[in-house]
Amino acid sequence: MPHLLEPLTLRSVWIRNRIAMSPMCQYSSEARDGMPGIWHLQHLGARAVGGAGLILTEATAVEPRGRISLQDTGLWDDAQARAWRPIVDFIAAQGAVPGMQLAHAGRKAATHRPWEGGHALADEELDDGVHAPADLEPVGPSAVPYHENSRIPHALDLDGLEELRLAWAAAARRALAAGFQVIELHMAHGYLLHSFLSPLANHRDDAYGGDLEGRMRFPLEVTAAVRAAWPAELPLLVRVSATDWAPGGWDIDQTVTFATRLRGLGVDLVDTSGGGLVPLAALGLPDPPLVPGYLVPFAERIRREAGVATAAVGLITTPEDADAVVARGQADLVMLGRALLRDPYWPLHTARVLGAEPPIPPQYLRAFR
Repeated sequence: MPHLLEPLTLRSVWIRNRIAMSPMCQYSSEARDGMPGIWHLQHLGARAVGGAGLILTEATAVEPRGRISLQDTGLWDDAQARAWRPIVDFIAAQGAVPGMQLAHAGRKAATHRPWEGGHALADEELDDGVHAPADLEPVGPSAVPYHENSRIPHALDLDGLEELRLAWAAAARRALAAGFQVIELHMAHGYLLHSFLSPLANHRDDAYGGDLEGRMRFPLEVTAAVRAAWPAELPLLVRVSATDWAPGGWDIDQTVTFATRLRGLGVDLVDTSGGGLVPLAALGLPDPPLVPGYLVPFAERIRREAGVATAAVGLITTPEDADAVVARGQADLVMLGRALLRDPYWPLHTARVLGAEPPIPPQYLRAFR
């Protein structure tokens, strides 16, 4: 059997292959209430039908001000958990594992959707029909905006940090109530937890800033809170940016140290991405090697040196390249984003290319004979 199609077990959860759907924001909670809907059912459900082993939701906010756009999904109240339930049930019924990515946008919150320009919301636009505008203002470790046109985040005080630890734990319990079997914590791409890790965004002079230990403190506390709220038999994943691709920023050496600490707290897999902390960062010196698998070496190093399972991402689009990542021991799972947007049935086609029999839904057998 091709290595990519071998099953993977994380704690008590059996995943039918090493193909996972990356979290990809859809910005389609049109009522601005954080509720998933028909779009999310078809979007996630189609990839489960298409043969992926693990289906991860988009970045789902643990509190209202944690949304990138006001159309992001959320998991800050029980009604949202109930709305996720039929989507989760459909994913599981197709033989895939449903996973929830919990997130907080931090200083990158309060923006228009990408196809609406992606720029910061004006004061009069900071309105979801429920919360006061002040309750939707972005927050961060420091009052350092993402870029010059972003809203300036409020620096979180100690009470604010405690409220957020509780929010993450509460969202984890709601994910369980909704039937999810995996949680991934979003600590990448410049969002709140990544911004605590990076000295480019974290300028604090208290216990939550300064040296590496201080900058890791809040993300590690959130991890511990979620692990305590999440059943011991279910896996916990963390997505990281292995590097800021910027001088003086977060880098792979710090990531290895952080991943080691995550493993000690009960994290089962580190989903290894990169960048997003600063706009138009120098992706490498001088340019990123934007070739297929350009982020895979980071996943390989974390796996080897931190002793934790990893997922690889980064322009992995062909069956052969994806299979090689697992065959070479560079990562335990391959996360696909754009490839699955273009072709929900990529795993079924890939199985055929690699000489295996795909898990074709009986309703679709006539198309694959």
